[in-house]
Amino acid sequence: MRFATAAAMLALVAAPVAAQTTRSISASDKAQGAQANPELVKQYGGRYTGPQAAFVERVGKRVAVQSGLSNAQGDFTVTTLNSPVENAFAIPGGYIYVTRQLLALMNSEAELASVLGHEVGHVAARHSQSRNTRSTIGSILAAGAGLLTGSNIATQLVGTGAQLYTLKYGRDQEYQADGLGIRYMTAAGYDPYASADMLASLAASSDLAARTAGKDANAIPTWASTHPNSADRVRRAAALAKQTGRPETTPPQDTAYLRMLDGMPYGDDPKEGIVDGQTFRHPGLKLKFTAPNGYAIANGSDAVTIVGQGGQAEMRLAQGSDLGQAITQRFGQLGTGTPSGQLQNGTANGIPYAWVTTRAAANNRAVDATVVAYRFPSATYTFTLVTPAGAGIGPFQPLLASVAPLSTAEANGIRGKKISIVTVRQGDTIDSLSARMAFPDYKRERFITLNGLAPEQALVPGRLVKLVVNG
Repeated sequence: MRFATAAAMLALVAAPVAAQTTRSISASDKAQGAQANPELVKQYGGRYTGPQAAFVERVGKRVAVQSGLSNAQGDFTVTTLNSPVENAFAIPGGYIYVTRQLLALMNSEAELASVLGHEVGHVAARHSQSRNTRSTIGSILAAGAGLLTGSNIATQLVGTGAQLYTLKYGRDQEYQADGLGIRYMTAAGYDPYASADMLASLAASSDLAARTAGKDANAIPTWASTHPNSADRVRRAAALAKQTGRPETTPPQDTAYLRMLDGMPYGDDPKEGIVDGQTFRHPGLKLKFTAPNGYAIANGSDAVTIVGQGGQAEMRLAQGSDLGQAITQRFGQLGTGTPSGQLQNGTANGIPYAWVTTRAAANNRAVDATVVAYRFPSATYTFTLVTPAGAGIGPFQPLLASVAPLSTAEANGIRGKKISIVTVRQGDTIDSLSARMAFPDYKRERFITLNGLAPEQALVPGRLVKLVVNG
């Protein structure tokens, strides 16, 4: 794409002025945000309370006061989420969220300020008021083949996930938020060119995630899916930074920010279970299962979802130990009434299970809904499957056969990952350092992306770099 013209750039810089007509956060917006906030935080793994959270809050409020909104210091709530997904978003009422996984991708406080400024911009411009603000994210329909849309069973399945605000904005709104964010961060004393650097890092991370799809796939939306990104947008951000009048320089490495990240958890929180490629393991529940190839696993706060082209599945805790009763209760929650199928029984890796498949309607088409219940020594769990009519268990047969108990030794051996900040020594290279990354594959690519490096960049002794190591 071509670079924007000078006139277009002036228009982009001028655009934020219109957004400043909102001088305060309305009472209705505050009430709406306050209602959604607890469930949203829960769905994204809860609040992250490590030392980095206080740092994020300080930077967020420092940027927010530049928005022109009255009492921005007190009105904005900046939360770090304990989520392994790279994302940041805002909802009405001044609620701003950043995941710890996105913090790990950043290499400076200025990059953090650019993301927070962008989200403050969405609030200041009241972008949520011009779209449908309610959506389902992180539910069984998160990856959403429109198979079930509009049906009663679809409504019930969607109801099992949190009702969250949509996070996706149009291109013009994204550009306007970019302009606002750059204005705010510059006024707060940050380098405006960090916005383009951050967007470039996000694009690189998105590209890497696409390459590793099926290994680290996650159905919960990331920044890349909710904030349209492109090389043109990076160029626009750089041009907007230039319009501030600040000269573009090569700032020294932000060692304070990097050292602040040292020891921060990376990826899944073991307390919530670990997604390792196609396998899910939960040390607390002492169970594991493997998703079929091509299916993505999303680990939510109260359920685990498995989504692919052939159907969708959700695992959650059930009440009691009677398998038939657990199945009936789950169908009741789905609103399908008494299931018409016959109860069938089986055993997987020493664990007894039972299932019933019934026919349901979705979008005026027939689908199969199956509830499978497993009786573990300590609890009962159900899988809810939705597949095309006639498929029954179909593509999920390997998944159901893979459900197994986790031994105490296996459970104790599950450790999360964390960020380790190390100093480059004489003779260190990208290859030698990336070999220490705690991943089975794409070590070099992950190291380069995490540190914002060029593929063949020489590392200078004394430089700080991020590694992902076992916790």
